[in-house]
Amino acid sequence: MSITKIVLVTGVSSGIGRATALKFAEAGCRVYGTVRDLAKAQPVPGVTLVEMDVRDEVSIERGIATIIAQARRIDVLVNNVSSVLGFLPAPYMALYAASKHAVEGLSETLDYEVRQFGIRVALVEPSFAKTNLDLNAPQAASTIVAYGRERDIVSRAIQKNIQKAPVPDSVAATIVRAALGGWKMRHTPKGEASLLAKLRRFMPAGPVEKGLRKTFGLG
Repeated sequence: MSITKIVLVTGVSSGIGRATALKFAEAGCRVYGTVRDLAKAQPVPGVTLVEMDVRDEVSIERGIATIIAQARRIDVLVNNVSSVLGFLPAPYMALYAASKHAVEGLSETLDYEVRQFGIRVALVEPSFAKTNLDLNAPQAASTIVAYGRERDIVSRAIQKNIQKAPVPDSVAATIVRAALGGWKMRHTPKGEASLLAKLRRFMPAGPVEKGLRKTFGLG
């Protein structure tokens, strides 16, 4: 008799977080999902919502205590999704790429440290997905004029890639497989992300860089 997995997914209001929570619920898991304001949150079928702001330590402790009181344990935590930009930076996306490099380094280090407690850490590295992330991203208050032409070209290329990107379901399915299947450190969704991972690993740097410049309109 298999034991139902207790899963916590942070940020389930929309996008990849919401899709992931739904996929875990479909897989028969008992799922908790965090939202910043429970009063304003839309229901997520099969998911118990917990109020938590990941920027507030007291809020985090309160949210975790709520889950432990109800479920007695947490088997799976989904709290930071990486990106192909964590191993393959792109032009004019330095802050985002740097944050994902940090996620990669933090995750690999944590995997060493928490293994003594029977816990493993895994990375999921998607490419573009059709979410509201770009709409919610803050814009620079001021820009450097000298970069204006290229920046505009890259911005249009990014928008084009987002428009033709798959919905978050494929990323969510990869996260569920990473959590419930056999352990390995890195997981890339099928399609562009998987291809980019292979190119980064097996191709010389020159052709990969040339391909990236072409993708972002820099020729």
